[in-house]
Amino acid sequence: MTSASPATPQVTPVERELSLRAVITGTLLGILLTPSNVYAGLKIGWSFNMSIIALLVGYALWQGLSKRSCAQLPWTLHESNINQTVASAAASIISGGLVAPIPAYTLLTGNQLDALPMIAWVFSVSFLGIWIAWYLRPSLLNDRALKFPEGMATLETLLHIYNHGREAASRLKVLLGAALLSAGVKWMDTFLWAIPRGSPSAQLERLTFTADPSLLLVGFGGIIGIRVGLTLLLGALLAWGGLGSWLLAQDLVTLPADSSGPQFAALVEWLLWPGVSLMVCSTLASLAIRLTALRRSTRSAGGTLWTVPKPGPAAAFLLSIGLVVSLQSLLFGINLWMALLTIPLAICLAAVAARVVGATGIPPIGAIGHLSQLSFGIVAPGQVPINLMSANTAGGAAGQCTDLMNDFKVGKAIGATPHKQVIAQVLGIFIGSIVGVFAYLALIPDPQSMLLTEEWPAPAVATWKAVAMTLSHGLDSLSASIRWAIAIGGVVGIVLGVLDSTLPAHRARYLPSAAALGLAFVLPASVSLMMALGAILTWLVSCRWPSITERFAITAAAGLIAGESVTGVGASLWAMLGR
Repeated sequence: MTSASPATPQVTPVERELSLRAVITGTLLGILLTPSNVYAGLKIGWSFNMSIIALLVGYALWQGLSKRSCAQLPWTLHESNINQTVASAAASIISGGLVAPIPAYTLLTGNQLDALPMIAWVFSVSFLGIWIAWYLRPSLLNDRALKFPEGMATLETLLHIYNHGREAASRLKVLLGAALLSAGVKWMDTFLWAIPRGSPSAQLERLTFTADPSLLLVGFGGIIGIRVGLTLLLGALLAWGGLGSWLLAQDLVTLPADSSGPQFAALVEWLLWPGVSLMVCSTLASLAIRLTALRRSTRSAGGTLWTVPKPGPAAAFLLSIGLVVSLQSLLFGINLWMALLTIPLAICLAAVAARVVGATGIPPIGAIGHLSQLSFGIVAPGQVPINLMSANTAGGAAGQCTDLMNDFKVGKAIGATPHKQVIAQVLGIFIGSIVGVFAYLALIPDPQSMLLTEEWPAPAVATWKAVAMTLSHGLDSLSASIRWAIAIGGVVGIVLGVLDSTLPAHRARYLPSAAALGLAFVLPASVSLMMALGAILTWLVSCRWPSITERFAITAAAGLIAGESVTGVGASLWAMLGR
């Protein structure tokens, strides 16, 4: 959000906080919103923070009911906070591996986890992250250098809707209208009449430059901003228009004799390598520089990454460790000592991720996961289960830790009770694990044939799979052209990562986004073009009507994302029932 930071809220005594209706509302919203992030993660590798949607819907529902019934108790500020905590925890469950290491594990080993083991695994790594956040909370929230921008944006929205109730109602109307439009287009495309995916020429169609009627992509474009949108456009032209044409001309990629239409699957097997190299090297370079700066600020402030553990939640922390270690052994055949080694690494990297999020608002979950992969690639070379699922422990714990730290920031500002927020977070990941796993299984019943295709590009899966393959088989297993592409992509990524972390913000904004540039190599060009279109349209509207964009752009974008993704999950369930 771009509006001024909110005034410091006046902390009032908590009347109702962890109420039954707050928990039920958050649970129902989590059930509705979790499939959206699973769907979006498999489509484009990104997810959306659902806190603001949960705040708007919960407030409008209960304030509307209280106006119609004098006996209805008012929906309190603290109930709203519990509601958004449960819903956002459920929706953030994809950091537990559902759209990255778990599918990559299936693609590389051929082993598909059943529903119950997958639920247990996703819950366990997320549960570990909650207790890491609990022990980090005192030191990180007292560090004035850590602003937690995402948490402050949620706080701003929370205070705004309680100070301007009509504004909340207006935003909710925009949200629902955008969701209905997006859902209607998806439903028509799926069940009534397939919207044409035309292209100006057969050559461009072969290179995946086709029209994509997805309003979800337009919505994500409205969220990511003009810099990332233009970078995706640049990356699509460079990767698919430039390198793709060159690969076909040089016969470095051979197409089937009877091939027609977009040739995403054949081309991405080459293009993903420079894209992954660029993304991994840029995020690791940026992370290293940010950590150096954070360590200096921590020393100057006399702070620490970790506080002395308190005895109260110690049993739950030990339970989370026992779950993660035992499930690694039972589900993936990982040696117990190797599984135990994942715990200190997960704690350290989750603490790192929490500090980075506190300083920048950007969760480095991908970087944390790949750093873990590199670590276990050295400790246990050539072992795919360890490389993927042990690294999944660190990535999943870091994702849930950063989500809860943002909620703790909101809670501290309004006088919420920390242990009640933890209870809400645990309920959220329990619901999210169940709903997220069944949504994933409904969308991707056959990962081997469905993933890394034009319909389901799954860029995060491609990234984790590529890193695991490289660490398992070595660079010698790749062709010379791919090795050169990896080297060039890595150099470009390091340069962009260093510049992005060291240049002043007003200059860094003119750099291409390294994450978006690498992502464009893994996504079909049609996806990048639609996201770029959404970013450009939003920017043009903001130039002409800045106040309207500030009030409604994110809300409308969230509606477009939720409408299509929920309808897409429903369509997949319908098809599965039909089979």
